[in-house]
Amino acid sequence: MTLPAIDWAQPWLAPYRADGEAAMQAVAHGDGGVAAALKGIRHASAPDFVGQDALPAGHAYEAHVFRTRTVPTRDNLHDFFNGLVWLAFPRTKRRLNELQAGEIARDGVGATRGPLRDALTLFDENGALLDAPPALWHALVARDWHTLFVSRRGLWSEARLLLFGHALLEKLVTPRKPITAHVSLLPAQGENGSAALDDALVAGSLDPQLLERKPFVPLPVLGVPGWWGANEAAGFYDDPTVFRPSPGRGIPGP
Repeated sequence: MTLPAIDWAQPWLAPYRADGEAAMQAVAHGDGGVAAALKGIRHASAPDFVGQDALPAGHAYEAHVFRTRTVPTRDNLHDFFNGLVWLAFPRTKRRLNELQAGEIARDGVGATRGPLRDALTLFDENGALLDAPPALWHALVARDWHTLFVSRRGLWSEARLLLFGHALLEKLVTPRKPITAHVSLLPAQGENGSAALDDALVAGSLDPQLLERKPFVPLPVLGVPGWWGANEAAGFYDDPTVFRPSPGRGIPGP
């Protein structure tokens, strides 16, 4: 089988590049599909990737993953990126799965998700984490795009943005200006106030009560300085269909 070509030089793929390139090679030259390619990348904390046929009909995916400690995987780009996030952030993915399975065990699988399951799914599919100076976070919350990306552009050298959602990563295989992440602030850690974008810290930041309030802010990710050459052009951010004004909703901040 083959997967679409991926430009691994893109900055948002940096956390996934080494495993992603190895897995793509395995997919291209193997006969076991995406699950086998991911399984062949040896990490001590990696889950057991299995084919999609391992998921029994009528069983909730999240509950099955939690119960069996395996990840049913289809031969497509969506599940390929899901696997890469599992490899890079296994504790965080386990924590998300634990919370999802707990909600399913309590409420079952209904026509609609509760607020916590909805937030967990949103973060898992389209989430990102920002470690940035307060001035950038406040500008993002206010959707003050000029401050965020123009007048305080230099501050991005002190910021780090981690794209976590596997659907978000999949969409960015074909970059388009409107692609938007749901971003939450990564709490500062350590004496210097900087947060390490590591697995343990991200997993520990997933507080159910906070997540229920959906503390996410929309960020058109190709507006990030250094992430897309087009945003160097004058007028790139003068596009209200992408860089929309604030609706006035408050988001917790530092």
